[in-house]
Amino acid sequence: MDILYKQFEIARNGLLRELNNADEGEVDVQPEGFNNNIHWHAGHVLTVAEQFLFGFPDNSSHLPQDYKELFGNGSSPANWPANVPSVQELTEQLQQQLERMKQIPREKFDEKLAQPFLGAETFGELAAVAVIHETNHAGRINSMKKAVNK
Repeated sequence: MDILYKQFEIARNGLLRELNNADEGEVDVQPEGFNNNIHWHAGHVLTVAEQFLFGFPDNSSHLPQDYKELFGNGSSPANWPANVPSVQELTEQLQQQLERMKQIPREKFDEKLAQPFLGAETFGELAAVAVIHETNHAGRINSMKKAVNK
């Protein structure tokens, strides 16, 4: 399963590169045709990876409980309160999460899920789904940056 650790690293570093290369003025702009903004995507990837890999919110205390409402599926920056974590804070949490991802024991990847989820039947397959999810959102961030700067 060394390939999964490498995929975690490649996908996360690509996402972090996109976020680090985003101008402060563009992260909260919601371009026409997009449902969210770059800021939301940063928190969404963090939150979903925490849900998939660490059982957030029930089994993980690495993120604040309100992240599920702020960044989970179906959430929107249009409904955010005034005190949302900054992209810088989310970026730091994404970096910390990557280190935790690389510490997942190899044998964990062979564990069967209680029930299949998004086509995944083992924890390792779910981890692969998390990587795919992350790269999908990195691509959306890249597209949004282009749309904002048109």
